[in-house]
Amino acid sequence: MTPRDELHYWLALLHLPGVGPVRLRDLLNHFGSPRRLLEQGARERTLEPALLEALRAPAWDAVERDLAWAGAGRTILTLDDPRYPPLLAQVHDAPPLLFIHGNVEALAQPQLAVVGSRNPTPLGEETAQQFARVLAGAGLIITSGLALGIDAAAHRGALAAKGQTVAVFGTGPDRIYPARHRDLAHAIVDGGGALVSEYPPGTPPLPGHFPRRNRIISGLSLGTLVVEAALRSGSLLTARSAVEQGREVFAIPGSIHNPLARGCHRLIRDGAKLVETAQDVLEELAPQLRAALAQEPASSVGEFGLDEEYRRLLDCLDFAPTAVDILVERSGLTADAVSSMLLLLELEGYVASAAGGGYARTSKESL
Repeated sequence: MTPRDELHYWLALLHLPGVGPVRLRDLLNHFGSPRRLLEQGARERTLEPALLEALRAPAWDAVERDLAWAGAGRTILTLDDPRYPPLLAQVHDAPPLLFIHGNVEALAQPQLAVVGSRNPTPLGEETAQQFARVLAGAGLIITSGLALGIDAAAHRGALAAKGQTVAVFGTGPDRIYPARHRDLAHAIVDGGGALVSEYPPGTPPLPGHFPRRNRIISGLSLGTLVVEAALRSGSLLTARSAVEQGREVFAIPGSIHNPLARGCHRLIRDGAKLVETAQDVLEELAPQLRAALAQEPASSVGEFGLDEEYRRLLDCLDFAPTAVDILVERSGLTADAVSSMLLLLELEGYVASAAGGGYARTSKESL
């Protein structure tokens, strides 16, 4: 048998029956590590009989199937991995493992969740796509659930701006649901985004999984924007998760005659921020964005002006709009770094985003 590393033990814990993220975190806090939990927990008489039995016979075959899925752009992250999304790690019921197809680094970048009805009005679908296009063009990563309706419109809007987008699954990472969004899922990965699931490969689309994945959508994000939602919409569950996680909630108002506006109107009555433009979202998120981007190790906009890498990027900009891929080529920086830096430069007034997705230098001078 192949020697087991720590990931084997994490995956074995994932397959323990009846043990959710909160219970698993409590067990890990008690035993100290997955390996010690499996090796010592089987002798812990205070644990319930069913759990003891499972600890004595870990599902190693399932673990090997999970490991076979990884590789070639597919990654398994554990909660103690330094690449685990920092905002999601703050959530009390954060998934112990994430199965990721695509760009892992995208998950640590500033994200905005965009959610709404699976059966939106044509105007609602167009609004979601427009907001996502502008916000992705401004450097935010758009996160949603790959569902029909608003979710898909948000992903497509981000891709139209040549931005990155993240889709969180309620299935295993190898099961695209709905199947008609297979091409969209491939486009998300090809565009530098990621497909994310807390469920192991082979997990089918069970109804209970989709409400649970909503906490991941909101947990990855600085805020959640609800475009259209009925009063019983699952999007309101995502908004509720965002509130519980201490994140911002935004809602777009609609006609009083539109049933799909009622969920947004209730959110606004309950304290969500009413937004009419994408700029409204950026202005509200500005403090969080500055705080998140200031933690970037490579560069920052500080009290005394721009540091070396920001100056280099600013020197690559013209007063006419320049596409992001050209800025990547000129600066020699990574696409992720350029997107993050442009967002902060825009917030500080050094650059302005153009309608076509490019960026132009403003008249503000560096200090």
